[in-house]
Amino acid sequence: MKESLYTTSSLAMVRSASRFEGRVAIVDRHGAHPYGDLLGASARVADALLGERPDLLEEPVAFMVQPGVDYASVLWGIWRAGGIAVPLCQEHPGPELEHMVRDSGARRVVCDALFGETLGTAVEAAGARFLPTKEAKRGDAARRRRLPDVEPFRRALILYTSGSTGRPKGVVSTHGSLTAQIETLVEAWGWTAEDRILHVLPLHHTHGIVNALLCALWSGATCEMLPRFDPAVVWERLSSGDVSVFMAVPTIYVKLIAGWEDTRASERATLSRGARDLRLMVSGSAALPTHAFEKWLEITGHELLERYGMTEIGMAISNPLDGERRPGYVGVPLPGVSVRLVDEEGGRITEEGEPGRIQVRGPGLFLEYWKRLEETRAAYQDAWFDTGDEAAVEGGYYRILGRTSVDIIKTGGYKVSALEIENVLRGHPAISDCAVVGVPDPEWGERVCVAVVPAAADEREPGELLEELKAWTEERLASYKVPRDLRPVVELPRNAMGKVTKPEVQQMFVSKGRADADG
Repeated sequence: MKESLYTTSSLAMVRSASRFEGRVAIVDRHGAHPYGDLLGASARVADALLGERPDLLEEPVAFMVQPGVDYASVLWGIWRAGGIAVPLCQEHPGPELEHMVRDSGARRVVCDALFGETLGTAVEAAGARFLPTKEAKRGDAARRRRLPDVEPFRRALILYTSGSTGRPKGVVSTHGSLTAQIETLVEAWGWTAEDRILHVLPLHHTHGIVNALLCALWSGATCEMLPRFDPAVVWERLSSGDVSVFMAVPTIYVKLIAGWEDTRASERATLSRGARDLRLMVSGSAALPTHAFEKWLEITGHELLERYGMTEIGMAISNPLDGERRPGYVGVPLPGVSVRLVDEEGGRITEEGEPGRIQVRGPGLFLEYWKRLEETRAAYQDAWFDTGDEAAVEGGYYRILGRTSVDIIKTGGYKVSALEIENVLRGHPAISDCAVVGVPDPEWGERVCVAVVPAAADEREPGELLEELKAWTEERLASYKVPRDLRPVVELPRNAMGKVTKPEVQQMFVSKGRADADG
């Protein structure tokens, strides 16, 4: 492919990809797609988005596109047109999607026909309009126009993440901060053009977008994208000999272990032998249970590489590619990233072995919370971002101890706001009051549980009430935010200031679990 205005770009990502035009970039349900096709398709999307404008000038553009080459083309097309990409999750119900489209200010939503019904009401309510993916791909690649120069300091991506204040808020990354994150991980994890990653992660989170997709495309590697997670299909691909890299959340590894155990004994050895040939397997987004680490090692011979990061900082800490990987630890700071632990007041750096709150500094940090100036300022102490997570350093390795906020739950690799779920549940006529907590769970990391004070007139059994609340919540929130356990109480435990004491609420479910186990 000859160099043209469509293969040259001020974007480092596009310049990097242009070196690999003949190699396969993405494999999806439609086949294999070379880098040259991805570059051409993203240029057509950029042309369609621009119309007669020379530059979108950081206009937010939301999109919901299936995993595959179209997803990457739309993402890059938004960037090449000078816009801010706002990826939406196909699992989110209408009210959440409406919030994200409205809050971001996106006036256009690029959408596969498959998702039109899911997005229809949300887009209309937010005052935006649809741009079908097929239409976005029909931009004129032959037109000799120059795509805008997009400087590294410009906004590139808004990812919505739950916080302790309720509704998800937009985390804004710049092109420069994304490049810094990618370059750090490519170096630390040894990415090359010979790699092939099996991609099964959600494409509205840092883990799936940056760690898996963008690192692969930066390196000239191949990204094989499955439409959905299926344990049997994943095992078939992991054991095929084609894949070199795999990344997942602990919940996926637990399900893969269960899938392996459910396989006939005669087939297990074949699956295990094939999986041993991968060069790298990574676990992140939540703490990996030690028993899962050890079982995966037994099955595949791989010591899973655990790392630590979040939407606001990208990846900050990682076990080494070459060297000791300690189960229960997330490793050491990545190249170019500074990490420190501070005491509760934030004025003193803690000593070795002493718990402290994680603060991070580096070029990969986010720019701001979208339209939330005060929250952005509050998140930083000088140039250090306060993660709200606690850790301890032991023998040079970081061990995550948990969240300083009991209102943040990590379930299935997702960060969930207890306050957001409580606000939805309180709208149900059978609920007088409630408290949502996360309780340790071997599969999910934490499961979402709710203690409820039923309305005086409600006399249903807990199981019946739980099913009704599940249905109520599923209509309003993502499936991973739906409570999995319920306990009715006469009143919620509170301290002298009237605040619900959530550790006591958590203990209700821990005690309940022990009682159930004892029979």
